[in-house]
Amino acid sequence: MKAPSTNPILSSIFAQNGFTPPYIANFDSASGMLRATGAYLRGEDFPGIGVVPSALEPIADLITQLPRSLQEQIYIAGSAGEAIPPEQLEDVRAEVVAKWMVNEYPQRSYPAVAIGSSCGALVNLCAALGIPWLPQTYLIPVKHGGEINIDEPKQALNWGRERSQALLENNPELILHQMHDPCQDRLTSQGMAYFRVKRLLLGETYERFLQKTLPPGGTIFLVECQRTWPTTKVSDRHIFQFGALGGATPEEFLHGSERVEDYLERYNSHRRKWDAPKPDGERPEAEWGFEAQLRHDVERFAQERGYHVRRIIFTEPEDLSPFVAELYRWWYKQRQIVTNCLLVESFLLTEPMWTLKTGSVPFWMKFNKQPSLDALENYLDSTDPYDEIYLMLFSHGVDSIGLPSIERWRRVFEKAKIQGNFVGVDEEKYPRHFSSMIRYHTDLKRLISARYPLPSSLKLEQLDQFIEQEQGNFRVKFT
Repeated sequence: MKAPSTNPILSSIFAQNGFTPPYIANFDSASGMLRATGAYLRGEDFPGIGVVPSALEPIADLITQLPRSLQEQIYIAGSAGEAIPPEQLEDVRAEVVAKWMVNEYPQRSYPAVAIGSSCGALVNLCAALGIPWLPQTYLIPVKHGGEINIDEPKQALNWGRERSQALLENNPELILHQMHDPCQDRLTSQGMAYFRVKRLLLGETYERFLQKTLPPGGTIFLVECQRTWPTTKVSDRHIFQFGALGGATPEEFLHGSERVEDYLERYNSHRRKWDAPKPDGERPEAEWGFEAQLRHDVERFAQERGYHVRRIIFTEPEDLSPFVAELYRWWYKQRQIVTNCLLVESFLLTEPMWTLKTGSVPFWMKFNKQPSLDALENYLDSTDPYDEIYLMLFSHGVDSIGLPSIERWRRVFEKAKIQGNFVGVDEEKYPRHFSSMIRYHTDLKRLISARYPLPSSLKLEQLDQFIEQEQGNFRVKFT
């Protein structure tokens, strides 16, 4: 639940009592993955991505019966309803957000804490190890009231330039990565601007949490996704990113293509290619990339307090997924659990507790586009076949560039030895099946019948044993 005030003092009080600060997006990778990790460590499951009550499923089903234009307007209005007016950016405080984040977790001793990039595979790694994760990045959605045309990125940059000053002045520990994606975020961006911010310093709240929960000699895992994107520097701590990881490439966003032309024509745009701001450098990708300045502050803090720092380094967000999947397989064998079921998660659709209760092996995809399908199939082609494959797909409401058909997704099940099925997906309504944000949880419990007791946490020594055994087999590096 969101705190009912943007006043910094009141927001801080509410954040310490479990309310989300009013300027934080609920339907975002960082907030969703934080909630999922926190829920598991509290001994809870994760229905409705942590914010959507199951009782709303009939309403969501009803929306999917409406004409497409009405569905899209509801989606746009719902997204804009999460956003704050731009004048309230002056109320944003990074430490208030940090207080909410650390209070998602039980305040107890942990052998390690992860800090850094958002990654769904990391949720499952943290669940296995029984440790918290503190995000570097989070999304502040800002209403623009139609002042930004979705297909005019230069307009978006200028709008953001005029409204970012108070946010940055009040939060010197943050850098703003303003993101504008008229492809997969076509609906949501019609009502709001994406102000993603990244922490450059640990800050008082994160430091206090680490000192309270990490014993002397404990480990801080730095999660570093090194994915970059061509971006434009607006000011010292304001970066503008046009486009985002998904189906379209950076070159297509910047220079156009036949796919871009077809897409814009399909959505009756006045453009057939975008007139993008000229990039002046490659910088950390807004949603997934890691800002290295935070590493230096973590290393300083760890040296002062006697903690170990270990880096988890990978390039693409999904690079960690094969590693975690094979780790779970290995762990199940260590526990003498006979299971051979793959559960494929999609963006925010994740369920760490029921993954372990059903003895499933998790494989996380960052979204529902062709690169995610490629990552999944590359993994399946490189490992021993699974008996069963179950697949979640996030519905974002747009027939965007690089979106595989539901028939193409169904072909994944041919790689299962026995059977495969979608979890929470209505094949006829996808990618506008909005009740999937509820049904992924209920379908998972219904479709996979196996039940196992929740295990004791995987030890760091066991993780190291697996890393040593599999060294060089994955596109992820532990240092």
